[in-house]
Amino acid sequence: MRELSLHILDAVQNSIEADANRIYVKIREDFGRDKLIIEIEDNGKGMTPEFLKEVLDPFKTTRKTRHVGLGLPLFSAAAKNCNGDFKITSKKDKGTKITATFQYSHIDRAPLGDIVSTILAILCSDKEIDLFYHHQVDNKKFEFNTQKLKKILGNIPLANINAIKWLKSYLKYNFKELYKNGGV
Repeated sequence: MRELSLHILDAVQNSIEADANRIYVKIREDFGRDKLIIEIEDNGKGMTPEFLKEVLDPFKTTRKTRHVGLGLPLFSAAAKNCNGDFKITSKKDKGTKITATFQYSHIDRAPLGDIVSTILAILCSDKEIDLFYHHQVDNKKFEFNTQKLKKILGNIPLANINAIKWLKSYLKYNFKELYKNGGV
């Protein structure tokens, strides 16, 4: 995939398919340590120890629509090809956590990409989920979660066009602030 945000979207879609209703996405950009760390954690069905051992095999998938699962193997390869690491931990009926670490300055590291569109795509899914998003660039942080957002919106659904327009503007502004006076 050309952007890391697409790997994030794929992993979150896996979480949604595993019946997660709480998903945590954490991104840390640490220029001093030359690291980019992406974590996705959910409270979904989790995996059996046997399936966890095979989850990075592209020919092992739980999906019924196709017989290959390339998302996690490609995410793992992207991290490892950039002097990084990729770890998955999972407990049956408890959830799954993915951690991908990249050398930030590695020439082959894909850009983070359009994280705003990724977040909006997650929020417009047809499943009822709570997304907790944390993004840190050196010492600057941006956080939001849909539980607080739903309280603000009241009866207006997250997929409402006016809510999406407002959220898009809100996210773009906060990401611009996150990268202001430094960053990339």
